[in-house]
Amino acid sequence: MAKRLDQIRRRFEPLLRRFFHAYFLVVRGMTLGVRAVVLDADGRVFLVKHSYVSGWYLPGGGVDFGETMEQAMRRELKEEGDIDLTGEAMLHGIFLNSHVSRRDHVAVYVVRHFRQDRLPEPNREIIECGFFDAACLPEGTTNGTRLRLAEVLDGKPLMTTWR
Repeated sequence: MAKRLDQIRRRFEPLLRRFFHAYFLVVRGMTLGVRAVVLDADGRVFLVKHSYVSGWYLPGGGVDFGETMEQAMRRELKEEGDIDLTGEAMLHGIFLNSHVSRRDHVAVYVVRHFRQDRLPEPNREIIECGFFDAACLPEGTTNGTRLRLAEVLDGKPLMTTWR
C-alpha cells in the first residue's frame, strides 16, 4: 500500500506543485516560506515527510498574510511537529528557491530551545516525522535540506539559492 501511495505521489507531485505555485503567483505575486533546523540536546535534527511530495524535509511552510516569518515558523513547528519554542530562534538565512519558482524565497531558522511533549501521529499532511542523527539522515532527504544542515552544523559557506 505504501509503495502504491508513493507511486501516486510521484506521478501527481509535479502537477500539484505547478498548480499551487500558479495559484500563489496570482494571489501573492511572490511567495515566502519558512523552514526550521530543529536540533535536540543530542544534536539530532527534526525532519518531516509530507503526503503530497516525496522526500524528507525541514519542517516549515508558507507565511500567511499579516504574519511575520517568525510567527509562521512557530506555527508550522506546532502544526507539523507539536514543537513549542522555549527560547529564541536564530535566523540562519533567506534563500531564493528558483528550483520551484523565480519568485519563491525561504527563510531558515535554527531552533535549539524547544519543548515537544510527543511525536505527532501521521495525518493528511505529515505522514512521518522524527529526530535523526545528522550523520545518518534517512534515504530521500532532499538536497536543500542536506545543504542547510551542512551550513548550520558543519560551517559550510551559506548559499543564496536553495538548490
